[in-house]
Amino acid sequence: MSFLIRQATKEDAELIADLSRTTFYETFAASNTKENMDKFLSEQFTRGKLIREVEQPGLQFFIAYYDDEVAGYLKLRDGQQPHTLGFVKALEIARLYAMKTMIGKGVGALLMQKSIDIAKEKNKQSIWLGVWEKNQRALDFYRKWGFRKFSEQNFLLGNDVQRDWLMIKDL
Repeated sequence: MSFLIRQATKEDAELIADLSRTTFYETFAASNTKENMDKFLSEQFTRGKLIREVEQPGLQFFIAYYDDEVAGYLKLRDGQQPHTLGFVKALEIARLYAMKTMIGKGVGALLMQKSIDIAKEKNKQSIWLGVWEKNQRALDFYRKWGFRKFSEQNFLLGNDVQRDWLMIKDL
C-alpha cells in the first residue's frame, strides 16, 4: 500500500469538482443544517464553478491516491492574500481535504508536505490558510504542523455567516 500525489490537469476538472463537493459535504454536513449545506452546494460550490477553477491562473491542484483509490486533494492559490499578511511572500492552501475513508492514513500529512515543498520552490516566506473555527480536527492538524492564528474572516455557508481562522506557518 502506498501513496502517490500528482498535479491535476484540465482533464481532471470533473474529478476535482466531485472530490471538492464530496469532501466538503463529508466534513461539514454533520455540523450544519441540511438547508445551508444544500444552498451552499447549489449556489456557491457548484460542480460547474469547480470545474472552471482547475484552469484558472494562480491555482494549482494535486490529487492524492492510496494505491489506485483517490484519497484526497489539494488546492494551492498564489497571488491573493489578506491585507493582514502585509507584504509577506506567502502561498495559500485554499483546500486540503482527505476522503472520509482515508482520514488517519497519512494523506493529510502528505498533502501538507507537498504544500510546503511547493511554497519553498516558489521562494515563499510562509504558507497560510483559512479554517472554520469549529473544525477542531483541522485546527489540531494545522497546529501540529506549526500553524498559528493571525486573523479571522467571515465565511458564508448558505445563510449562515461563520468565522474562519486565518493561520500561518513561517517557512
